[in-house]
Amino acid sequence: MAELLNVIHDKENSEYRIELAPDCWGKLSYQREGNVLHVDHSSVPDALRGQGAGGRMMETVLPYIESEGLKIAPICSYVVHYFNKHENWQHLLATK
Repeated sequence: MAELLNVIHDKENSEYRIELAPDCWGKLSYQREGNVLHVDHSSVPDALRGQGAGGRMMETVLPYIESEGLKIAPICSYVVHYFNKHENWQHLLATK
């Protein structure tokens, strides 16, 4: 089961912020078209790189996106890589 992390959906700035550690936030930015989020950027704090923080961020934010009835068109290379390695999230990919 995924660890429960704080998620803030900042619709005004088209991004999700995920608290990966106290006062350390990851970010997933997107451009929205209808119910599709074109995810163009993801980042984790430098202090957490190489420790699985990107995967934890994705495992936290994807259920949130799914619960909102949204699909993802990955543009960010990390998000593309993540979807390629995790078949269990393929249902969230937007059809072309």
